[in-house]
Amino acid sequence: MSPEIVTIIALIVIFAIATFLPINMGALAFVAAFLVGTLSVGLSTDDILAGFPAELVVTLIGVTYLFAIAQNNGTVDLLVRGAVRLVRGHVAAIPWIMFAVTALLTAIGALSPAAVAIIAPIALGFAARYQINPLLMGMMVIHGAQGGGFSPISVYGVTVNTIVETEGLTTSPVTVFLGSLLFNLAIALVLFFVLGGRRLLGRKVGVTAPATAEHAKATVVSGHGAPPGPAVGGGSGSGDAVDGEPERPQKVTLDQVLTLIGLVAVAVLALVFDLDIGFVSITVATVLALFAAARHKGAVSQISWSTVLLIAGVLTFVFVLQEAGTIDYVGEAVIGLGIPLLIALLLCYIGGVVSAFASSTAIIGVAIALAVPFLQAGDIGTVGVIVALSVASTIVDVSPFSTNGALVLANAQDVDRDRFYKQILAYSGIVVTVGPFLAWLVFVVPGWL
Repeated sequence: MSPEIVTIIALIVIFAIATFLPINMGALAFVAAFLVGTLSVGLSTDDILAGFPAELVVTLIGVTYLFAIAQNNGTVDLLVRGAVRLVRGHVAAIPWIMFAVTALLTAIGALSPAAVAIIAPIALGFAARYQINPLLMGMMVIHGAQGGGFSPISVYGVTVNTIVETEGLTTSPVTVFLGSLLFNLAIALVLFFVLGGRRLLGRKVGVTAPATAEHAKATVVSGHGAPPGPAVGGGSGSGDAVDGEPERPQKVTLDQVLTLIGLVAVAVLALVFDLDIGFVSITVATVLALFAAARHKGAVSQISWSTVLLIAGVLTFVFVLQEAGTIDYVGEAVIGLGIPLLIALLLCYIGGVVSAFASSTAIIGVAIALAVPFLQAGDIGTVGVIVALSVASTIVDVSPFSTNGALVLANAQDVDRDRFYKQILAYSGIVVTVGPFLAWLVFVVPGWL
């Protein structure tokens, strides 16, 4: 049996076992990488370890460590209160603020994982505080990142436009950008209403001052009356305003000031100076821990180690897949069909499925490179295919095995992590199944007709 077939069978077995048994898929993937890599593909253990996603692991550890400290010293709560004031307490606006901010960051040149790493912990803090579906909030952040990710000055945009221009194909950077933005915006709109957004409409929140600032509580007021539970500050539930005592500013501690400075430093160093966000986050977290070592001694245990194992194992096995030639094997089989419209559809699916586990930037390049021969023949609209491939290869970053999906999973608060993982996996399965087809239908088929 060829190594390509063996790796595909192993991948199916990993998913099957992890679905029916409570075993970390990362551990299964490490075993498969070792056995399949050495026995079938002919790799040494050093070769296999070369595929270990060290950069992503450092990012997950650094970001979750930093935000564990920010959570423990109340900085996350401080940011939550500030953002609620910014949207005048309208809960329904919070997911859209997260979408817009993340889209802006990637549109001006931030790497998608860097933008998600910065915004996701804050967004999921909102979700936990104000009873917003964490899946909705996490996916709004990711789709925002992908929506802005193809601007002409972004990493994805520059990658795609450079490849297309190098191959001498027709290019339209603005079309690629707007196509991705509107496609992700449409998905976000559907998610908003499917995942509980309608229940947020009319709800407002306010921070009222109880007896002591240290025990301030958030009040949630609905347009149809207050939710069950004791009211804070005597709100009447009008829906247009939050009644009660005038808001009393809480004291900002030195720890919180230093943490805010640290978060800004992470954003600037990662987005402006293009430094590795994982190392920067660990550095800032360690410096903050030095100022209050006793308080933050438990922060390391709050790092999402199960997620680190999951992602590291799966991506190491994906490396074995690549070394076995499985991806090239599938791609060549598709190109051999010779029907442009069908080839475009299958390339969208290849980009989507593979990108759910591997680097989207790399897969975009591979997918477009595979499409070049039949695009040069002029039998199908070039720009439409490029947009479809770009969208299909990035919307699947909601997968818990991609950097963005892993960051959302790792930073979720007050959730059953196994259940949340399965929710993200189920949603990403829907996106992988339907997303490439919709991208093909929206961007490719009209040009063909």
